[in-house]
Amino acid sequence: MQPITTLEGEENHMGELANIGIVTISDRASSGQYEDQGGPAILGFFEEAIQSPVIVHYRCVSDEQKIIEATLKELADTVGCCVVVTTGGTGPTKRDVTPEATAAVCDRILDGFGEQMRAISLAFVPTAILSRQIGGTRGNCLIFNLPGRPKAIRETIDEIWKAVPYCIDLMQGPFIEMNLEVCNAFRPKSK
Repeated sequence: MQPITTLEGEENHMGELANIGIVTISDRASSGQYEDQGGPAILGFFEEAIQSPVIVHYRCVSDEQKIIEATLKELADTVGCCVVVTTGGTGPTKRDVTPEATAAVCDRILDGFGEQMRAISLAFVPTAILSRQIGGTRGNCLIFNLPGRPKAIRETIDEIWKAVPYCIDLMQGPFIEMNLEVCNAFRPKSK
C-alpha cells in the first residue's frame, strides 16, 4: 500500500487520520536566504514510512524562543497534532534555543529521546555530544527535536520513530500504521 499523505485543507476519511507537525527552525530558511532542506527530509521519511492517512502541517520559523514556543503550542493545541517534529536549533550557539522552547511548552520530558538520538549520531560523528535534542509531551502531543542536516535527520528518525506509534497509542492518539519494510515500529503483541 502506498503511503497516504495529504496536505492541509484536503480531507481523507480512510482509517484514523493523524495530524503531524513539522517545524523547521532556521533564521536563514525562514527569511528566504536559502531553501529549507530539513523539513522536506522529515516529510520524505513520513511519505515512505507511514501507511495510514496523515495531514502534515509545516512551519518554518526563526530561531526565536517565543516564536518557536508559540508555533509548538499552535500545532499541539489548536491544530491538534499528535506528533510535532522539529529540525534545527539544537546546537551550542546562542541562537540555538529549540530545546529551551520545547521544554517550556512540554508537560513532561521523555529523556530517552535525546539520549537515543545522541547515541545514534555518535556512531557517525563525534560532535553528536554537542547536540541538545529533547523530547516531551504537551497534552496528547509528542514533541521532539531532530538534528538540522538531512543526512542526520534520516539517521535518527529512522530509528527514533520505531517507538513513536506506540507512544501515540499510550497517549490515546490515532493508530499510526507503518510500512514495516521502512520502519519496523514496536508495539506489544496485544496491539
